[in-house]
Amino acid sequence: MTEKKAVPSLRGIVAGETALCTVGKEGAGLSYRGYDIRDLAEHAKFEEVAYLLLYGELPNCRQLQEYCTRLKHRRALPEALKQVLERLPRAAHPMDVMRTGCSVLGVLETERSFAQQYEVADRLLSALPGILTYWYRYSHDGVRVDPATEDASIGGQLLHLLGAAPPNPLYEKVMHASLILYAEHEFNASTFTARVCASTQSDMHSCISGAIGSLRGPLHGGANEAAMAMLEQWSNPDEAEQAVLRMLERKEKVMGFGHAIYRSQDPRNAIIKAWSRKLAEEVGDSRLYPISERVEAVMWREKRLFANADFYHASAYHFMGIPTGLFTPVFVLSRITGWCAHVMEQRQNPHIIRPSATYTGPGPRAWIPIEERP
Repeated sequence: MTEKKAVPSLRGIVAGETALCTVGKEGAGLSYRGYDIRDLAEHAKFEEVAYLLLYGELPNCRQLQEYCTRLKHRRALPEALKQVLERLPRAAHPMDVMRTGCSVLGVLETERSFAQQYEVADRLLSALPGILTYWYRYSHDGVRVDPATEDASIGGQLLHLLGAAPPNPLYEKVMHASLILYAEHEFNASTFTARVCASTQSDMHSCISGAIGSLRGPLHGGANEAAMAMLEQWSNPDEAEQAVLRMLERKEKVMGFGHAIYRSQDPRNAIIKAWSRKLAEEVGDSRLYPISERVEAVMWREKRLFANADFYHASAYHFMGIPTGLFTPVFVLSRITGWCAHVMEQRQNPHIIRPSATYTGPGPRAWIPIEERP
């Protein structure tokens, strides 16, 4: 029998079915349950998209109001969880905090049966912004924030807790768009991690903790943070262009460009780029956005590489005052919707995900007594 050839990274391998999302179909599109991402980002609130992904359809007015109220009432954190967060050091990686917070919540509020999965998903969506901001504000500012705010939206709550004041309405609109853009993206590494865990019939908190751990890796999450660190080095577009050309000459990776699936454009980029431009005007920026535009132009001119969703998210988040170290955790606050929806979908399939491997080690060897080993 001919041995099957291994495919590095499983790139191009169809590993399952999903009704949640299309990525790169019919050119460079992205849709959630059939709705084009451009329509959702322009017209929807993030909570509408969360409902769509988790419950299957867009909510009507009554359903949306009830859902937002339900989410608001689930924002408070258990005292035991707050105590754990207060013991995590300031220098901790924020993604480690998110993973730990999710795991502790799973201990305190364990999912006892799959019948609870919608309740658990809603609770995670409500609690994670508070987990992130409670730790950050306590460890950095010595302030114990109250996650149970009256802000109407998850994005508004996040900005409020980080800034200690109700957010600018423009910023809240941008957060709706941003969270929608990051909510779901088919079988990416973190989502597939969640589905593998779910295929063992594990609990929701374990599946999501695993997904957070996968997103923590620099080859998956963190591109917007890396892009921000890069852009901050330069004082003007000309300096940025020369620096990027030198990076390309040294064959260094320029973060925020290209994509594993999209070939000609990332449909999310134009949306967040437009918001970044509006934010730059709002805050009076004359440096960061022009530098970003120049870098984007150089990368297309020199390498035919397009900016992906992460690139202009860097400047957009910066303009709204979100600390760079929290960029990837904000990704988590959005993607929790897609992860939970995928866990629910995987649970409908009774088969464990268990691929095979091509063995590359030594052939059969005779046992060597310990006294005879070199």
